[in-house]
Amino acid sequence: QVQLVESGGGLVQAGGSLRLSCAASGSIFSINRMGWYRQAPGKQRELVAHITTSGTTYYADSVKGRFTISRDNAKNTVYLQTNSLKPEDTAVYYCGADAVPGGSRYSYWYWGQGTQVTVSS
Repeated sequence: QVQLVESGGGLVQAGGSLRLSCAASGSIFSINRMGWYRQAPGKQRELVAHITTSGTTYYADSVKGRFTISRDNAKNTVYLQTNSLKPEDTAVYYCGADAVPGGSRYSYWYWGQGTQVTVSS
């Protein structure tokens, strides 16, 4: 019903930047909170940042001041600008969204397939 597709990952040197995008498609009535999560090898998935429909943001302490989350509600798309990347930022980055599919009265959480970000030292 609702699909999330991430793009923008890749290999970058420490100190570099990447811009991740996540577009939601399908039968969508509304999208509430959208967020970015990451999972490094051998570690649990963790929240990186999220943004509400009105634009209120939250960041994990580890990325504050370096990452910026934004969204385009008209395009059902959320972005993550990552600057001053560090090797410890290496992970698969997943997009998540709390969305109400068309024809439903309830919201559900959806995940994208993930995009790899690798930061070399």
